[in-house]
Amino acid sequence: MWRIFTPFRKRRILPQYRGIFEQDDGQLVSIDCETTSLDVAEAELLSIAAVKIDGNRIAASTAFQTIVQPKTAPNSDNVRIHGLRPADVSAGLSPTSAVRKLLDFIGGRTLLGYYLEYDIAVLNKYIKPLIGAPLPNMEIELSSRYYDWRQHLYPGSYIDLRWETMAQRLNISALPRHDAMNDAITVGMMYLALEERFHRPGSNHLF
Repeated sequence: MWRIFTPFRKRRILPQYRGIFEQDDGQLVSIDCETTSLDVAEAELLSIAAVKIDGNRIAASTAFQTIVQPKTAPNSDNVRIHGLRPADVSAGLSPTSAVRKLLDFIGGRTLLGYYLEYDIAVLNKYIKPLIGAPLPNMEIELSSRYYDWRQHLYPGSYIDLRWETMAQRLNISALPRHDAMNDAITVGMMYLALEERFHRPGSNHLF
């Protein structure tokens, strides 16, 4: 999904934050969040990670990562998924501080993610009250990009969009899941693998 950044939407953003969204140097930002629930209405942030993609390079050494302190401590089911215990998040940043730092990191760059719509919806619960509008950044959904590639190869076929399947088909050694930084980096690797297939020199079918 692509968000259109119109002058009207810019006017909705509080003046002190408008400059953030003019900082677009052409890099992408792969982003991932760990939360307390898959229900956007109930979900609280537990961790955020974001890593820039500059051309065909993932800039892991300058990545952004933070733990967030939720109002309600993660329960045992949450801990089994992402490994973040109440003791781990108790020293985290407040959600407002965390998203402020995230905004500084991403600027106006296009965001990339796997089922990114969910992460953006959760982030916007905190960002919209802070800046006066939801995130205006353009977005690239990895699963949609992967779907287009597989449909080109096998028109009309069923496309398995599970994480593990995509990584296998793209010959990517995925990092352990449900860690925000690992997931952000793996998404970046899968995206670059897809880009290589889309633009492979000398290929008759471009994939």
